Amino acid sequence: MAKLLITLNRSLIGRPEDQRATVTALGLRKLNQTVEHQDNAAIRGMINKVAHLVTVKEQ
Repeated sequence: MAKLLITLNRSLIGRPEDQRATVTALGLRKLNQTVEHQDNAAIRGMINKVAHLVTVKEQ
């Protein structure tokens, strides 16, 4: 199974609470922090919701 590297690139200031919760659920706390997740439908859905805030690289 592929792995995804997800990096938070945009600030959460002024963002709706549901987007903040999604970023937190992905395990991101600080700008430019990168986390690694397995590629599955749940993670892909979370990424789609906050795609304007994060970048994703497949590993």
